[in-house]
This record gives sequence, structure tokens and C-alpha cells, in this order.
Amino acid sequence: MLEGDEHVRRYEETDGEVGHDWQPGVPALVLTTKGRKSGADRKLALIYQDVAGNPVVVASNGGASKHPSWYLNLQANPEVRVQVGADRFTARARTAEGEERAQLWDKMAQVWPYYNDYTKRTDREIPVVVLERV
Repeated sequence: MLEGDEHVRRYEETDGEVGHDWQPGVPALVLTTKGRKSGADRKLALIYQDVAGNPVVVASNGGASKHPSWYLNLQANPEVRVQVGADRFTARARTAEGEERAQLWDKMAQVWPYYNDYTKRTDREIPVVVLERV
């Protein structure tokens, strides 16, 4: 199973042939954000689901008490780059709220049930992020 920078590298090299199916039934994409302090590109592979043509990801940070850096980056600059398989595009990230968030959470937890465990480890509401194509 690929992880971290190796996952991103192999994903990009193979247009997602290696790395898109991170685990059976668990697809991944590559998200590129701009570092909020450095301005440098920051890439990582994340579990996603397609909803109405837009990928949805979860800023779980494994249930840690703080948001992951990539989420803080997109809050500072919501324009991101996304790669799903061979499809590369620019997107605007937005955090889902209310009923939309609840529905998307359920969809994401079907793919990665550990998200529900992560909520028990933290007091923060774990953000669900929609990556809307621009």
C-alpha cells in the first residue's frame, strides 16, 4: 500500500493507474494546495468520492485535535489543483455545512468507515470539503 510522497509520485507518474485504488473500494486523488506561509506547492493523496461531478474529501487528520495543514492551506487559498486518474483540473475548495455536510459525511464514511472512529478522538467538527471544478 502506497503512502505519503511515494503515493503521490507513483500516482502522477502513472496517471493514477498506480495509486488511484489505494485499497479495494477506496479511491484516492492527488490534491495540490499552496502553502499558506511558504507559497510552495503542497501535494498529497486523499480518499475521495465523486458527488455530482466534483470530488469530495475529508479533513480528518486521523481524528487529531487540529485540522490538517492542507485544509489550513485551502482556507487561506481555496484555489487548488486536483488529479483524479489522468484527469487534472483546477478547483475551488469549499467546506460543506449543515445538511449537505451530513449527507456527504455519510457517503464518505461508507467508503472509509474509520472517519466515524476519528470523530470520537476529537472535539472539532471534521470538515468535509467539496472541490468544485472551475
